[in-house]
Amino acid sequence: MSKIITRAEVATETTWNLNDIFETKEAWEAEFLAVQKDVSTVTMYEGRLTEGADTMLACLLAQENLQRRLNLVGAYAYLHQSGDSISPENQMNGAKARDLSSMVSSALSFIKSEIIALPDGTIEQYIQEQPELQVFERSLRLLLQTKAHRLSAETEKVLASLGEVLGAPYRIYERSKLADMTFPSAVNGQGEEVPVSFALYENKYVESPDTNLRRNAFKAFSDTLYKYRNTFAETYGTEVKRQVIESRLRGYDSVTDMLLTPQQVTPEMYNNILDILQKDLAPHMRKYAALKKRVLQLDEMTFSDLKAPLDPEFSPTISFQEAGELIKEALSILGPEYGEIVSDAFTNRWVDYADNAGKRTGAFCMSIPGVHSYILISWADNMRGAFTLAHEVGHAGHLMLADKYQRLTNNRPSMYFIEAPSTMNELLLADHLLSRSNDPRMRRWVISQLLGTYFHNFVTHLLEGELQRRVYDLAMQNVPITAVKMCELKGDILSSFWGEDVVIDDDAKLTWMRQPHYYMSLYPYTYAAGLTASTAVAQLIREEGQPAVDRWLEVLKAGGSMSPLDLMKLAGVDMSQPDPIHKAAAYVGSLIEELETLY
Repeated sequence: MSKIITRAEVATETTWNLNDIFETKEAWEAEFLAVQKDVSTVTMYEGRLTEGADTMLACLLAQENLQRRLNLVGAYAYLHQSGDSISPENQMNGAKARDLSSMVSSALSFIKSEIIALPDGTIEQYIQEQPELQVFERSLRLLLQTKAHRLSAETEKVLASLGEVLGAPYRIYERSKLADMTFPSAVNGQGEEVPVSFALYENKYVESPDTNLRRNAFKAFSDTLYKYRNTFAETYGTEVKRQVIESRLRGYDSVTDMLLTPQQVTPEMYNNILDILQKDLAPHMRKYAALKKRVLQLDEMTFSDLKAPLDPEFSPTISFQEAGELIKEALSILGPEYGEIVSDAFTNRWVDYADNAGKRTGAFCMSIPGVHSYILISWADNMRGAFTLAHEVGHAGHLMLADKYQRLTNNRPSMYFIEAPSTMNELLLADHLLSRSNDPRMRRWVISQLLGTYFHNFVTHLLEGELQRRVYDLAMQNVPITAVKMCELKGDILSSFWGEDVVIDDDAKLTWMRQPHYYMSLYPYTYAAGLTASTAVAQLIREEGQPAVDRWLEVLKAGGSMSPLDLMKLAGVDMSQPDPIHKAAAYVGSLIEELETLY
């Protein structure tokens, strides 16, 4: 039986080059100490923001510079720990960086408090007097909108200083999952034992054409999750309780209202995504599940079979290098400036694609202003991985263009929009693959891959969002969040969506334990929001060609200088209305209908 290797055993070229942030750990440690010392370059303005526009500008510029340096210190520690969370040194440095972040956040909390305390009209007057403040105007106005929910300066400072402590639930979840959990092996269809880990299951076995392996691995995976269910529920329940308490302290009507505020999203926009997609998509996805059951001749369609390949004998493998070339070709439509970013990602070790013990699961992109993006993925030589990689490259291209054209204060858009550029790349990859072949078998294979994108965002993440909505509603009613309650909620959501077409057993009900997104505010539903927008824009690109591409590039360059609604309107989509959501669900239905005709 093969084994899960340690970080020290992986090839260097399969890991990211963190020396681009700091050349040595000694350099990181020196900057760590320097940032601590240089907090005074900002705190020297405490109590002085009433002095005038020039003082305000000097303070905001000093804050921006310190924040940029803090970002580098934090990113270096975070990325090291993401690659190997078992390492005691990485754990220690990660904790040190988080402590520093909490200290700086506490020390600088006076800025928001003093700005909010200024008499009405003062900010407008400052901007008129000092034109260089205009770049901060949007962030200042968004801050002023939270005035009714701001606590006293002393209380805000205390809360900021507790950042490391208040962020503990997420870290406990990640540490348990990555450093403590071990899984029993599973037996494949040839009677051989294979190792199981979070990464191996989610990146490989879940899509295995071997039904025995797929189901046995899911059982082995779930058996270990079951042992941790009460700890994970208590951890998540603590996170939810923290958010509920804060929402009440700040005077919000609900925790959901508090979490939607920084996204610049109305409750109607939030509920539209969850309600419309669940209602419209369920019939299509049930049809998809029935198609898989028939084609694969399964005795029953279990939850573990949902991602099984429709054509097990036609599932081309793809190496990381081949995927890189394919993605570069597919994204060439976005022009040379974007293409240079994509090329650099694959030639300059921006991507960590090794598969080792202690590595964070899933995939993510961290873009560091002034440096470049870093992408984490565990490579499993399959096309689903290529789509995931294109997705993360979408984040990289977006945020690096934003960093190039926007100041730090305006470079990151609302979470509501953040998944549109990433999912757009998956759609462009699918279009590129379809354009290269007229083979019906290839076409149905690509459609299956494309449906994997919609499944991930319109089903997996969407139903996570529905679970969050129900959990927050219960928490506002002071209902305890327990393992029994979480399994009950997840089971009900899955059963409501899939109906009788899919067997939802006790193991399926444990899937709330698999994703870290529950600890990231209202993040899960935004995957569906982003894909809804990118589906509409991709159609405009197919219809209009270059004009639609040009608008899209302007959107990417705008970063966070506009609201998410305005960004999407610039691209040609009105997400304040339900129409794009209905159309996106109908498009998924059309893909499934075409797939049925090909089998």
